[in-house]
Amino acid sequence: MHQLPLVALAIRIGIALATCTFFQPDEYYQSLEVAHHLVFAYGQLTWEWLAPNPIRSIIYPALNVPVYWLLKVFHLDGTVALIWGPKLLHGALAACTDIWLARLTRRVIGERYVNAALFLSFTSFFHGLSLSRSISNSAETSLTTIALSYFPWDPSLSRWKNEVRKSLLVAALACAIRPTNAVLWVYMYGWLLWKLRKRSSDIVFLLITACFTGALVVLAVTALDSLYYGKVTWTPMNFLFTNASSVSLFYGRSPWHYYLSQAIPILATTSLPWTLHGTFIAASRTAPAAMRVLLGLVIWTVSIYSLAGHKEWRFIHPLLPSMHVLASKSFIDWYQASERPSTHRIFSKLLLMLSIPAICYVTLFHGRAQVAVMHYLRTLSPEASISIGLLMPCHSTPWQAYLHRPDLADDGKLWALGCEPPLQGQDVQEYKDQTDVFYESPLEYLKTRFPHHVNVAFPPSPLPRSKPGLDTDELYPWRHEWPQNLVFFGALLEQPGVRELFLDLGYREVWKAEYGWEGDGRRKGGVRVWRVM
Repeated sequence: MHQLPLVALAIRIGIALATCTFFQPDEYYQSLEVAHHLVFAYGQLTWEWLAPNPIRSIIYPALNVPVYWLLKVFHLDGTVALIWGPKLLHGALAACTDIWLARLTRRVIGERYVNAALFLSFTSFFHGLSLSRSISNSAETSLTTIALSYFPWDPSLSRWKNEVRKSLLVAALACAIRPTNAVLWVYMYGWLLWKLRKRSSDIVFLLITACFTGALVVLAVTALDSLYYGKVTWTPMNFLFTNASSVSLFYGRSPWHYYLSQAIPILATTSLPWTLHGTFIAASRTAPAAMRVLLGLVIWTVSIYSLAGHKEWRFIHPLLPSMHVLASKSFIDWYQASERPSTHRIFSKLLLMLSIPAICYVTLFHGRAQVAVMHYLRTLSPEASISIGLLMPCHSTPWQAYLHRPDLADDGKLWALGCEPPLQGQDVQEYKDQTDVFYESPLEYLKTRFPHHVNVAFPPSPLPRSKPGLDTDELYPWRHEWPQNLVFFGALLEQPGVRELFLDLGYREVWKAEYGWEGDGRRKGGVRVWRVM
C-alpha cells in the first residue's frame, strides 16, 4: 500500500501520455483551448465563454495556465511538451482518484476490501477512457473521491469536525468546477445533519463551517471569473440558468432511464455484476451503515440527474469510485462466503481484465485520425498552409492547443463549421445550426456560400462561422473563401457532386487516415486533407 501513489501515478500518467484519440470536444474546447488562448492570446473560444452571460468558470482551464506559461517562458511551446505538459498534469490529477479510493474503501467497508477496489479502478474501462483526459468531469471525479474519503462517516468519533473541514473544502472546489456536483453534497450533508439532530452545538458548527467554506470558494470563483471576463461575473448562476433553459436540450434529450439503462452499464462495464450484487448487499440491514449511505448517494444522484433532459455518460462519472466500493464488497465476500475454488477467482479477474483491450482500443485507435490531422497540419510550412477550412461536424478535432500556429490566428484563415445553440430564444425544435445546414445539402452549401472559383491568394473568409451574440437580420449569414487546405471526413466525398466539385476547383488529396468504427454516418471514411494544387 505504501507504493500506491507511485503505482497510480505511473498508470494514469502512462495512459494520459499514450492517449492519442478523440473522445469529447470539451477535452479541448472547455479546457486546453481556453488556457492556450489565455497564455498565447489566440485560439477558439466557444459560445460558453463569449455569451453576454458566460457560463464557464476559468477555474478548471486555469489549471493548465502554469504549464503553458512555463513552456512559453522557456520557449518550449514549439516542442512536444505543448502536448505532453497538460497530459502529465491531468494524469497526476487522475491518480488522485485511485489514491483516495483506497482511503474511502477503508473507511466505508474496511481494509480487506481495498485491494479489490483498486483492482476494479485500475481495470475500469471508463476510467481508462476518460479519467486521464482534460475533462472537467474527470477532475470532478477525483475531487469527489477525495472529499468522500474525508467525510465524517462516523460522527460519533472525536475527529469528525476536522474531517468536516477537509471534506467541505474539497467538495466546494468540486462544485466550483462543476456546479451540479452540489447535488451529491446536498444528500451527504443532509444525512450528516440528521445524524447530528440531537446535538445542537454540533449542528451550529457544521452550518457555520459550511457557510464559511462555501462563501470563501464563491468569493474566490467570482473574483477569478470577474478578473478573467473583465466584469463582475458569477458563472455558477449563469450555468444553472442556462442549463435550466431549452439551450441544454439543443445538445440532445434522453429518456428518464438513460443513466440506468445506458450510463451505469457503460461506466461499470465488466464490473457490472459485482456492482449490482454490491448494491443488493448494501441495501440489506446487515450492511455497514456507511455502505448504506454510499448506496443512498448513488441512488439520490442518479435520480436527480435523471430529471434533466440532457444526459451524458460522463455526468455521473464522479459516482464510479463509489460503485467500485460497492462492487469490491461483493467481489471479496462472494467468493470467501461460498468457498469457491481458486479457478473461479481467476476467471473473475480475467473477466474484469477484458476491459484492458478495450481501453487500448479507445485510447490508441478509435478517433485517432481526428487528433493526428492536427499534428500533420502543424508540420506544414507557412507556404503550404496559408488557410485551412474544416468541413466537419463542429468541434471534431482539437484546435490551436494542438495546432499552435500563430500565423493562423485569424478566424478567417483557420475555420470550422459552428454549432452555436439558440441563444436568442429560438424554438429548439426548429432551430438549425451551421453544421445542420451544411449537412442538409453539402453541395448546395458549397455552391451558394463559396465563390465559383478559387482565389489562389487565399484571402480570409469573411464570416466562416457564427459568432455568439452576432446581431444580424440574416438567419444564416455565413460566407466563405476557398481555403488552401480542406479537411473533412471521407463520407463527404460520397455526397452527390461534392467530389467532382473539389476536383474541378483543383483540390487533390494530400493526406488521409482511418480511425476505426464510427456510428455517425457523417464521420465515416476516415479524415482527409485536400489541397489546391
